[in-house]
Amino acid sequence: MRGLLTRHLLRRYLVLVGAVLAGLLVIFLVADFVDRARAYTGPNWVRDVAELYGWKAIVATHQLAPAALLLASATLVSLLRRRGELTAILALGFGRRVLFLPVAGVALVAAIVLGTMDELVVGHASRRVDEITALRFHRWGDWRSFYERKQWFRHDDRILHLEGGDVENGFQGITVLRLTPDFDLAERVDAQRMEHAGGTSWRLTGVTRRVFDRAGGLKLTQLPVDTVDLGISRALLGIRPGRPEQMPIPVLRQQIRARREVGLPDRVFLLALGNRCTYPLAGVPAALLAVVLALRPGRGTSLTGALVEGLAVTMGLWGLTVVARALVNAGRMAPLFAAALPLVALTVALAVLLWVPPGAVHRFVRRGGWSGARA
Repeated sequence: MRGLLTRHLLRRYLVLVGAVLAGLLVIFLVADFVDRARAYTGPNWVRDVAELYGWKAIVATHQLAPAALLLASATLVSLLRRRGELTAILALGFGRRVLFLPVAGVALVAAIVLGTMDELVVGHASRRVDEITALRFHRWGDWRSFYERKQWFRHDDRILHLEGGDVENGFQGITVLRLTPDFDLAERVDAQRMEHAGGTSWRLTGVTRRVFDRAGGLKLTQLPVDTVDLGISRALLGIRPGRPEQMPIPVLRQQIRARREVGLPDRVFLLALGNRCTYPLAGVPAALLAVVLALRPGRGTSLTGALVEGLAVTMGLWGLTVVARALVNAGRMAPLFAAALPLVALTVALAVLLWVPPGAVHRFVRRGGWSGARA
């Protein structure tokens, strides 16, 4: 009997998740198109827009899925109440928590699918959205912030400036500054070209070396070719342009290590790595929290009320995520803590609602809160 009921609830919940996700996706894409329609011009704008929104649909599906799980949970309980099915379930001796198993199972599978989807599909789709928006419709946004090449690097006592090129094809326009412990300039090396020579050694072409002593003297040396050990491996100068959210986990981890070694900030990269794990999992406690809220005593059968509650929780989490990201960018919050914050907040709220007796909070407030308790 329990298995039959679980399968019935599972089917109902899956249908609701699909319907809610489709509705959210349509609303998002239509609103986005209306907001940006004026910028879509050019001889092939219809084809370009169709391709753009195909990629956007993939990205939006990943972003909206946890909200869809939450709203579908609230909708499921409200529909069961309205049709009297919840009363029948309770009359048969099943507890209210019989709803938790199908909801938690679907949310957990969805988290695994979303994590895999993020790693294999969403990053590429997000890059294509940025490329089409910037290169075909000339809406740059923060494109340059993520795709402009980094030219200044620091490692130990050296600062490098690389005007152009990359690790694979070599760099052009190189300046290497070596500093003393007192941050005085001890040596400056300028070169026309730099190529990797193995290990931490680099081959410089068209070299001009200036060595400064503490008395203010200068020693100038010019060489056609020179091989120097900069203490920097090939991987450390492989700083990739692009948004960290679009990078696979192995690349993201490599970029974090490389940026730390050459003195570039890595906060948003750590945040992206943390979100890669925590964001899909947030759908599990979010869906269960919606069930608990919809099952509370005295709850009506209003579907609108359930949706409003779900949207309130969703907006609260969205606000928490935005504030946490801003604090990470400002250096006021640890990135991994910020990534885990929404998941922790949902889990704590769920635990409180599950283990605090029904009506206890209401009675607590009526009696005067902590002041009444102390009296």
